[in-house]
Amino acid sequence: MKTVLIIEDERNLSNIIKKHLKQEGYSVLQEFDGQKGLLTAKQQNPDLIILDIMLPVMDGLEVCKQIRTESTTPILMLTAKTEEIDRIIGLELGADDYLTKPFSIRELLARIKAIFRRIEMVKKQSQLVQTEIIEIQDLYIHTADRVVKVSGRAVDLTVMEFDLLYLLASHPGRVFNRDYLLEHVWGYECTSYERSVDNCILNLRKKLGKDSKAASGIITVWGMGYKFKGGN
Repeated sequence: MKTVLIIEDERNLSNIIKKHLKQEGYSVLQEFDGQKGLLTAKQQNPDLIILDIMLPVMDGLEVCKQIRTESTTPILMLTAKTEEIDRIIGLELGADDYLTKPFSIRELLARIKAIFRRIEMVKKQSQLVQTEIIEIQDLYIHTADRVVKVSGRAVDLTVMEFDLLYLLASHPGRVFNRDYLLEHVWGYECTSYERSVDNCILNLRKKLGKDSKAASGIITVWGMGYKFKGGN
């Protein structure tokens, strides 16, 4: 049984989420401020964390930052519509995904299932796929160790960021539309969250370095999607 930790100070919302998660067969932990949530995350090591940004004592961005210093536990952040900048920062700090309030419980459950499917897929791929090394311009990708370097500098990526970069770089010149990326990287069956792709691309470019050839190699094809520019 997988354990989900909810860190959300709106108790009614937290309890509603808890009820539906338990109906889906998950074990559920709850905390209502960031500091206690961080402590529970470290002590209980849940399989997934649902983390609100606006929390008392310690905000969700700081909680996410501290969790990422020692854990790769997937984090699904909850944000308000007015928190666009905080949402992007949360993804930069290592959150795996986000949902904007108000949201449907059905969508929340779909996101959680997609995250767990993606984790299982990565585990299976790491066991079956032979080591592949991709080198394009100043970009280096080692698939077995999931290592990315730009001009020799190690780049710390989330699971989703790595999978997105690998998909693009392993097919240089091919244009991928957002629907395809949502399905094959995020694992979503719905296609109404194209902003997830755009934000992930934005974070990738920043992490690769704005002056790097790797970052400039990720090309926006307007009206279609994204591709990675081939050639040396």
